[in-house]
Amino acid sequence: MTRSTTARPFAELLALTRTIAREVAAKHADSVDRDARFPSETLAALKDAKLLSTLVPSALGGDGASLSELAQLCSVLAEGCSSSAMILAMHQIQVACLVRHGQDTPFFQNYLRLMVSSQPLIGSVTSEVGTFGDTRSSICGVEVAGDRFTLMKKATTVSYGAYCDALLLTCRRNPETSASDQVLVLATKDDYQLKQTTAWDTLGMRGTNSPGFEVHCQGSAEQILPGAYADSSAMSMVPYSHVLWSALWQGIAADAVGRAATMVRAEARKTPGTTPTSAIRLAQVHSDLQAMKHHWQATANEFDQLEATDAGRTELLSLGWALKFNNLKTSCSDMAPRIVHQALQITGIMGYKNDSPYSVGRHYRDVLSASLMVSNDRIAAKSASMLLVFKDT
Repeated sequence: MTRSTTARPFAELLALTRTIAREVAAKHADSVDRDARFPSETLAALKDAKLLSTLVPSALGGDGASLSELAQLCSVLAEGCSSSAMILAMHQIQVACLVRHGQDTPFFQNYLRLMVSSQPLIGSVTSEVGTFGDTRSSICGVEVAGDRFTLMKKATTVSYGAYCDALLLTCRRNPETSASDQVLVLATKDDYQLKQTTAWDTLGMRGTNSPGFEVHCQGSAEQILPGAYADSSAMSMVPYSHVLWSALWQGIAADAVGRAATMVRAEARKTPGTTPTSAIRLAQVHSDLQAMKHHWQATANEFDQLEATDAGRTELLSLGWALKFNNLKTSCSDMAPRIVHQALQITGIMGYKNDSPYSVGRHYRDVLSASLMVSNDRIAAKSASMLLVFKDT
């Protein structure tokens, strides 16, 4: 991918993210987890570095980052703080939908320019009470009267809802249409009111602060994203979700393995010339970590290459690519906990203790969410249905 001369070099974006991960996110990660609090310090640093608009095209003032580049940023940030990386990933997934499906309209062009100057944080509202986790089905519908819309949605989770500057909601095209005839609606801070309906007291990813809310919003009809959500989901939300999530899960696992490696090196220094038995385990887990990283990198790079041509974009809508994204998500979400578990076997009791520099307890709890974020069972069922008709050529 050729970058615009007006956009910041990717090396600069990566260096900024790495600095934030090391000096801000990692410093506050334990308190974010312990107190289940929003990682405000990290998000402030990301906004100051203008890293919330990296996906915005350079023609609109952004950096025009590719999917593979965004994934690297999420992976690096996850090494410092899992919750911070998940928030960044979820935000960028929403931005991808706006960029890829709305930038040809005046309203969304202006909003994307505003993103560069103001760095608003966008939350996701795809869940709904009564749909049982099926994001491709909605109960609520947007009502349009003249040039205004109104919408009320009862969401089971709203990603970091209380801390958002805007929300991107799924809903029926209108209250009378079918449950699967959906659109996306952008609601800015002044457009909506939130009524919290559930708590956020979770095993891991505690800093993402995503309880349930009843969302009441109204605004200009221009804020309804053009086209069907089915297209936005297949072309943008699913690819970006599965790649960015996989990258950040790998980042969490990488930090756990890094702690194990530090401990093994400390053991080796005690007996010069002798390789500790734990080093064998380290070699094995490092191989698994590398395989996981190569999986999401290869998928992201191929996606970016196909995006460059009309024929490639058509191919990305094929059953083969739907299966590829599904396999990436299920594979990486299964690998991450296994890798952290292997790191725990190396660190032993020191990794088990929360007050140890080798602790991987937070990492372990955070990656356990991976198979639940869009249930692996649900994804496997969809893949099974596709495989009944798919022929790999």
